[in-house]
Amino acid sequence: MTDVSVETRGTNTGANTNTEADTDATATATATVNAPPDLTAVGPLTELADDDLELLLLIRHFERKLLDLFGQGELNGTTHTCLGQEYVPVSLRPLLEDRDFVFSNHRGHGHYLSRFRDPAGLLAEIMGREGAVCSGVGGSQHILRDRYLSTGVQGQSLPVAVGAGLHQLRADPGALVCAFIGDGTWGEGAVYEALNMAQLWRVPLLVAVEHNGISQSTPAEANMAGTIEGRAAAFGIRYQRVASLDVNAVRTGLAPLVHEVREQRSPLVVEFVTHRVGPHSKGDDTRTREQLAHAREHDWYRLYGAAFPEHFESWDGKVRAEVDEIARDVAGRPPAVWSGSCA
Repeated sequence: MTDVSVETRGTNTGANTNTEADTDATATATATVNAPPDLTAVGPLTELADDDLELLLLIRHFERKLLDLFGQGELNGTTHTCLGQEYVPVSLRPLLEDRDFVFSNHRGHGHYLSRFRDPAGLLAEIMGREGAVCSGVGGSQHILRDRYLSTGVQGQSLPVAVGAGLHQLRADPGALVCAFIGDGTWGEGAVYEALNMAQLWRVPLLVAVEHNGISQSTPAEANMAGTIEGRAAAFGIRYQRVASLDVNAVRTGLAPLVHEVREQRSPLVVEFVTHRVGPHSKGDDTRTREQLAHAREHDWYRLYGAAFPEHFESWDGKVRAEVDEIARDVAGRPPAVWSGSCA
């Protein structure tokens, strides 16, 4: 964050008239301006850079398009959209470097698009068309590209992430590993084995927890005793709660913490209190009307559109049209052919 100094001055009489109260006021004002954002509070949204808004909308309309294609019978299998959670990977995007490993999960389209901005390749993978990231054999959940890997197996990416982190320590000091998991994943024993090793071996591991409050059809309070913070504390691992939906605030607040993961080889668990506004997969959603309304009230898409209507409208329709065109192009391609390896 750029430091901004605020000075409180008395009337200029040709002499120094600053009083102790003036000095205290100056210090207080400066501290307030330079204070890091409160990530634990929701707070108002701030205006986004065009690049961030475009990426947020790309993920939103990509996910909507998938649900439309399912409804039209154009897709087979299953898919899990991240509607409402797009701001999480977008906030982290510039904090991660190309040399970092990223491990995603079953709800990973936003993670992939934030990393590569490749909607055509991802959609081709999901539809099994030419140009697919992994020749159409990975589908929605299992993607391998460069240092990015997603899996639909709950909790199984964390042990692999720890191993990748050990490799980073030896081969590329200063690089880190980011693993995205959900709140339901904390029911898997592999998570705790991985956290134990990460802390013992001082692995540069960033665990981004997208806590949307429901594991498929089971509310978090029905399947999780205690808290994620308490579980991280049991291993002596640093923890940060993020309730803010503001990309700028989240990025600014997490930047020094992510830097410490790199430089101090210090694992970090970041719990994003987020809201899934779409179904678990396709049309299966067991939440009540009240619960769905609560999620929509905390949807960054609606909130940003209300706060900055001109900026929002200047990009929303354009990105939606781009996604529609990509979908038409991919749907017209021939089937993908397995080449023996992923891209």
